[in-house]
This record gives sequence, C-alpha cells and structure tokens, in this order.
Amino acid sequence: MGVVYEAAAPDGRRVAIKLILAGSGWSPEALERFRREASACASLHHPNIVAFADAGVSEGRPFLVMELLEGSSLSSLLRERGKLPPDEAARLVADLARGLAAAHEEGILHRDVKPENVILLRDGRPVLTDFGLARPAGAERLTQTGEILGTPGFMAPEQARGELAEIGPGADIHALGATLYALLTGVPPYRGGSILAALDALLNAAPEPPSRLAPVPPELEKICLRCLAKDPADRYQSASALAAALDA
Repeated sequence: MGVVYEAAAPDGRRVAIKLILAGSGWSPEALERFRREASACASLHHPNIVAFADAGVSEGRPFLVMELLEGSSLSSLLRERGKLPPDEAARLVADLARGLAAAHEEGILHRDVKPENVILLRDGRPVLTDFGLARPAGAERLTQTGEILGTPGFMAPEQARGELAEIGPGADIHALGATLYALLTGVPPYRGGSILAALDALLNAAPEPPSRLAPVPPELEKICLRCLAKDPADRYQSASALAAALDA
C-alpha cells in the first residue's frame, strides 16, 4: 500500500513518513483506508503502539508521519534466531496485548497483527505498527462480505471467511496467539504450500501443539492454544485478560 521514508521534521527530529505508492492508483478506498490509519494512530497513546505525529496531503499524495523506531521487526528476529525462549516470547506478547487493550478501549481494531508488524526496539520493547487495516468499531465498512483482509497464517477464522460483522477484538487476540506460536516455534500455526492451503488449515484443522515443535511449558501452550480457538467465544475475552495470563 505504501512506502516508508526516514525524514527530518521541521524541529530537527528524525521521523518516519508513510506515503501511498503511486502504483496504488489512489483509489477512494485506498485513500480512505490511509485516512483511517491516521485517525486510528492519532487516538492511541501507548508505549507498545507506534506514535502518530501528523498527516496530510502533499501534491495530491497523502502521507502519515510517525515516530522513527530504531530496531528491527520480530520477523527479522525470527529469521536470525529461529525461535525465542518461552519466557521472552511470553513477555513480548504480553506487552503487545497491553498495547492492543489500549487500542480496543478506543474502539480500534488492528486486524493484521503479525511479526512483520512489530518492531523490537533496541531496549527490548515491542511496538505494534501498521494500522493500515485498522477500523474504528462501528465505522462504515470498506469491504464487501466475503472479502478477506489480513494475513494467512495469522488471521482469525472469521476474517478468513469474510464475516465482517463477526470481526472484533477476538480477531486481534487470535493474531496475538498466532504471533506467540511463531515466536515459540519459529513457524506460524497454519502453514501450507499455498495461501489456499494455509486458509484451509485455518478453517478446518486444529493447530499442531507448539510443544511438538519446541520445548514449551504446558501452561504457556494452553494460553497459546486458547487464543487460537476457532470460536471467538472460546478465546480470551479481552487483550488485558491475555496479558494477565501471560504475566502469570
């Protein structure tokens, strides 16, 4: 959807500017999704969510200004290390859950939580970025029923089915569980040789217990698999509850 540049703000601060790609055609839907990202970020203030600074349009191209995050993505960390120790994985996801709890309290859903959208700062703090699929609860929908938005392997079953009316905080909790699974094992919970295979596994198969792929404490495995329940009612009912379980 966009490209991100490092830039200097008028006061000399280094910032990140996200600019819609010219190849996107700047369709009304793309512009509205970009505006929504700016609105979502502007209303959120939490150490585990990227800070919003400004938004606007320059020469007909919309832009979003955010804090410049010094670090690397969790996906890069996984490529380097394969998987993380259980206590480290639990701490990172607990912090992200606290950030999402703040977003949910503002009525904001992320809908695309995954390791690629988490920056791990040099001090070890994870920061959730890229609210390009975020939607204020109750906002006019930009997609048709049956259209999929999200990332196979991390999205919730209700997203994969395109059931827009059913997508709520539980979808983000499912994605946090999938992220925890990936941190613990080095692979997402639903895999396949194609996107269709991954979606089929998501909809019709239970994820392989992470302890079969790596040493995972039973209680942490239980938390992870509860997040990945097919029915949102069987998952943690809030991101705060998930963070508390991981802290414990």
